[in-house]
Amino acid sequence: MIRVLITAAAVVALSSCAATSGTQQAGVAPDPAKSQPVPTKLVGYLPKGALDGKAILPPPPAAGSAHDKADRAYYEETRALKDSPRWKVAQQDNDLWQGGALKRFSCALGVEISEAQTPAAWKLLHKIELDVRDVGTPPKDFFARKRPALGNDAPICVPREKWLETNASYPSGHAMVAWSWALILTEAAPAKADALLRLGQESGDSRVICGVHFPSDTQAGRNLAAGMVARLHADPAFMADLEALKREIASAKSAPANCPAPGA
Repeated sequence: MIRVLITAAAVVALSSCAATSGTQQAGVAPDPAKSQPVPTKLVGYLPKGALDGKAILPPPPAAGSAHDKADRAYYEETRALKDSPRWKVAQQDNDLWQGGALKRFSCALGVEISEAQTPAAWKLLHKIELDVRDVGTPPKDFFARKRPALGNDAPICVPREKWLETNASYPSGHAMVAWSWALILTEAAPAKADALLRLGQESGDSRVICGVHFPSDTQAGRNLAAGMVARLHADPAFMADLEALKREIASAKSAPANCPAPGA
C-alpha cells in the first residue's frame, strides 16, 4: 500500500508543476536548523534576488484538493516505516553535513568529499547550500504551508521542536540542496550520473519518509533547484569553481571508505 501511495503522490507532484540538540531523543535525528554548519566566511554565488522562487513555483496544493489528499495519505501511510532501514536513512539524510548525507554523496561519487581531501568540492557544495537558503526561503515564507507533522502526534524522525512551526514546508530546502548537489556533481562526473541522480532523488524523498515534508514540497524543491542550477551557469565564479571541481574529481586518488556495496 505504501508503494502505491508513493507512486501516486509522485505522479501528482510531477503533474503540478533546515549541532545536534542537547535534548535529542534516542534514535531521533537532530534539528536541521541546528545541525548544518556553514563556514561564515563563505557566501553564495548568486546575488540576492537573482531568482524569485515565488514567481517560479506554483502555490502548494489547495487544502482538500486531490493533490493535498494524496500528500496527506502518503504521510499517514509512511508512518509505518518508523525504525525501518529506510527510516534510518532518512535520519542520516536529515543532517546534510554531519549526519551521513554528505557521506552518501561521497560514496555515489566515488570520491571522498571533505575540506582536507577535496577542498574545491567542499567549497562549492557549501556555497550551493547558501544559495539554496537565499532562493528557497522567500517562497517558504510567502506560501507558509504548514508541515505535515503539525496537528498530530504521529512519529517523525526528528524531535518535535519549535522550528517545525516556524519553518514552512513548501518548498523543501533539503530536497533543493540534494538535487542541486546531484545535478552539479553529475556534470562534474558524468560517469557517476546514475548513482548521483538516484541519490539526489532519494535524499529528497527522505524528507517525506521522515514526516517533515509532503511529496509536493520535495518536488517543488527539485524544480526550484533545477532552475537555480541553470541560473548558476551564468555566474563566472560558479563556472570557475565547477571547472576546479572537475579537475579535482579527475585527479582524486582514492575512493571513500566504508561505503555500502552496490545494490545494498
